Amino acid sequence: MRLRHKQARPTLIALALAFAATAHATTVIDNANGYTLNAKGDVVQFAALAFDDAGRIVAVGSASDVATKAPQARHVDMAGRTVLPGLIDAHGHVFGLGEMLMQLDLSATTSLPQALAAIRDYARANAGAAWVRGRGWNQENWKLGRFPTARELDGAVADRPVWLERVDGHAGWANGRALALAGITDTTPDPAGGKIVRDAAGHATGVLVDAAQAMVYKVLPQPTGQEARTMLDRALDKMASVGLTGAHDAGVKVGQDRLYRDYADHGKLTARIYAMIGGTGADFDRLSNNGPLIGYAHDMYALRAVKLYADGALGSRGAALLAPYTDDPHSHGLLFHSNEEIDAMIAKAMRKGYQVNVHAIGDADNRQILDAFAKEIPAHHGAALRHRIEHAQVVAPADIPRFKRVGIIPSMQPTHATSDRNMAEQRIGPERMKGAYAWRSFLAQGSRIACGSDFPVESPNPFFGIHAAVTRQDAAGNPIAGWYPEQAMSLKEAFRCFTLDAAYAGHQEKALGSLEVGKYADFIVVDQDLFKMSPYDIHKIGVLQTWVGGRQVWQKKITRPRRVG
Repeated sequence: MRLRHKQARPTLIALALAFAATAHATTVIDNANGYTLNAKGDVVQFAALAFDDAGRIVAVGSASDVATKAPQARHVDMAGRTVLPGLIDAHGHVFGLGEMLMQLDLSATTSLPQALAAIRDYARANAGAAWVRGRGWNQENWKLGRFPTARELDGAVADRPVWLERVDGHAGWANGRALALAGITDTTPDPAGGKIVRDAAGHATGVLVDAAQAMVYKVLPQPTGQEARTMLDRALDKMASVGLTGAHDAGVKVGQDRLYRDYADHGKLTARIYAMIGGTGADFDRLSNNGPLIGYAHDMYALRAVKLYADGALGSRGAALLAPYTDDPHSHGLLFHSNEEIDAMIAKAMRKGYQVNVHAIGDADNRQILDAFAKEIPAHHGAALRHRIEHAQVVAPADIPRFKRVGIIPSMQPTHATSDRNMAEQRIGPERMKGAYAWRSFLAQGSRIACGSDFPVESPNPFFGIHAAVTRQDAAGNPIAGWYPEQAMSLKEAFRCFTLDAAYAGHQEKALGSLEVGKYADFIVVDQDLFKMSPYDIHKIGVLQTWVGGRQVWQKKITRPRRVG
């Protein structure tokens, strides 16, 4: 059933009363070491959970109370294992994750020679592929002090075009064949919002930043229908394996929307997808004909937001800064749109009733978008739409209070801080770090942070994000004291930003984000107690089972040792 934006949603109390009166519990999760948040945001424990055949919770609490409210139900013994609400990633790229799982992953490479060897081996193993595709390289991890070049890439693969996206997706590395197919020469001008990286002599080096990547994308083979399905299947499996029962997909196209609806119609979605239309162009015009899509297929799919891009990324120096980069005094980064253009895009989406979520990394662009929202929200009576700034990564300290005043949700990714610490301060200097990755500053003023990972830029594992939020350390425990530890979250805050507050950022807090009567039975079973273990080990938590709407969608395979003799 499709519910449109303007239709009223029942309150949680009404839902609870309706379900208590009419629902019959078919399943009870017993003997659980359960944790959830309640309506006040407090962490509460439970031992049992009952849900009906529609996947809605009808009772939660002690074993005796739940048994009384759910007679004759099927019982599933959790054997004392820890049960948590399903975790929600408020900013990911689902098809991008699936695509990366089908391509060469360079994220673990620590040097250019190691990366080139991996590219060469991958090309040999995929000799029939027309293009060599991959993602994940990071020149900062290679300690290059520069971008890699097409000439170096030609040394590994010269017989076919090669295109490798940087870890953040805001730059790409092409070999000579790919540059030629894209028509890029030394005299090709930089497009608006993009940059062709050139050497001191003015020669195109092979790296394209932000909008310049479009020249290659135009000649890349598009995925077939079956390839798109494989991408989605692999992404959903990966998400379930790390405990994600929901994700906000930051930028979908017409074909991807069609596939999501098809999967939802046939019960193949194993995570609830809250989708954002990519931009306000042709795809938006087609997808917004009937207004926002809400609650499709028992809340498995929603299409009620728009994703806009306003600048690039810090690692590729595409983030738009108010003052020049500390390590490149000739560059302010890339501001993708004029004030008039961004105002027009936001207004267009608001007029149709869509939440507007804008990618903004640098302090210049965060200010531009705050200015635009301050103007367009009252003009279009859009305050109730819960508009967001995605990343809010480097914000001028004076602009942080404006998020609260204007009513903007900061949608932030904790693992970005631990991944970026190898270059962030050299990019922007210590003074601007006061407003960078500033979770505590936002929380202290009462902002609700929606947490995500930006997968496949980072791992989709939400426990990596909770660990980073609490410790300000990477998985190796660096730095020992935490990176700018004064901006860390408490464990409850980190847990909330991947559950209730992520649900709130998608207008779904009445149905998702906690295990309460009337909500969906979206939960995970994990191998350690999140609230009793050392916070420094949170990233080691493993998922044993994932349930969505009372249906088990994933279980860890147990490998038993072979008998000998």
